[in-house]
Parts: sequence; C-alpha cells; structure tokens
Amino acid sequence: MKYESFDDIYSRACQRKGGVEALESLLSEPLSNKQLALIPDDRFLAQFSMSIFQSGFVWRVIRNKWPAFEEVFWEFNIEKLLMMPADMLERKSQDVRIVRNFTKVKTIPANAQMIRNIQLEHGSFAKFIANWPESDIVGLWLYLKKHGQRLGGNTGPYALRQLGKDTFILSSDVESYLRAHSIIEGGLYSKRSLDAIQRAFNHWQSESGRSLTELSRLIAYGVGENTVQA
Repeated sequence: MKYESFDDIYSRACQRKGGVEALESLLSEPLSNKQLALIPDDRFLAQFSMSIFQSGFVWRVIRNKWPAFEEVFWEFNIEKLLMMPADMLERKSQDVRIVRNFTKVKTIPANAQMIRNIQLEHGSFAKFIANWPESDIVGLWLYLKKHGQRLGGNTGPYALRQLGKDTFILSSDVESYLRAHSIIEGGLYSKRSLDAIQRAFNHWQSESGRSLTELSRLIAYGVGENTVQA
C-alpha cells in the first residue's frame, strides 16, 4: 500500500489553517505512559460514563450536569458502585439532576466491573491502559467494546483521547480521507478496515515521529469544511 507522505498531509493542513504557527497551536500531545498510569481508576470510569451519555446527545448539556452525576454516583467510586443493589441503581437513574436514561445508567456498574476485573489482574486499570501499545490501539478499542458496555464505535476512543491516551479518532473528516485514498473500502469498524487504518497510522508515525493524536488531527484539518484564510 502506497500512502500519501506525511509532508504532504502536513503541508495541506498548514495551508488550510493559516500556516505552521497557527496549525501547531491547534495540536496537543497525549500524556506519557507514566502520567497515564497515575490517573485514579475512578476517573477512567467517570470519563467512560460521560462519553457514553454524550453519545447521541448534546455534549454541553452533559458537561453542565456532570457535577450532579459525580454526586449521585459517589464520584464513581468503583467499590461502592459494585456493592450497589439493583433497586438503588434504578432509583438513582430517576434522579432529576442527571439525564434519566436507565439503559446508559446501567453501564456504570457494568463498566465498573470491567475495571475491577482488570485491577485484579494488572494492579490498576490505569496501568493496563498505559501499557497498551499505541501500535495496536485498535486492539484496545476492541477490548473495551468486548469487555465493557456501550464503548464501541467512537465512544471508547473519544474517552481514551480525553483521558490522555494516544489514539487517533475516526471522525467524519478522517473517514473521508481514508476512503478518498483507498485505505479502506468497506465498513469503518470492520476488522479489515481497522487493521488497514492502524497500519496507515503506524506508517505515518514512523515517518514523522508524531503522536497518533497529532496525526489524526492533521489529517482532519486537511479535509472538510475547516479552511482558515492565511
């Protein structure tokens, strides 16, 4: 597979975003593995839950209500959540301070259990995430989808990005680029497509030394309706 060079990707993003300085100001680095490993596991559960509630909803509304979510669900204390009886969970799901969606509320203890299982095997969920190689980031996506609840599609990747894990995001702009350059043809989240996407990003990372986070944004800035006059 012949990929477009990183220099061409970067040059196009520069032209569309007003030059190198303007473009670089839009980029951000992920956390280091050491920094990731220090994040409390309850913050992973909180971010997973926030991303699940934001999916298909107005993100701003969820952010505004999030302090109430933290209060209602004991700041996402994993041990407390796993001890919570079913009738209490149902009552909490009807609290007027949060978004009352019982289907999504049920993912909170379910994903707490996933995190607890990983804690027992790896010491902490944060270390598990930190040690997962970025060269197989789609493997982590698939793990979260299989062992968690409602973490498939872009929900898991967006949560990882917010937490600081280095990952690309398959936004509509990135997907458009991948299809236009014949990197993928079928379903976006098929194993064949995900493997092809991972190989492409690994190639650009090897070529450029840039993080997956930066590469994803650079590709997105080079397509779509986001041109800025220089």
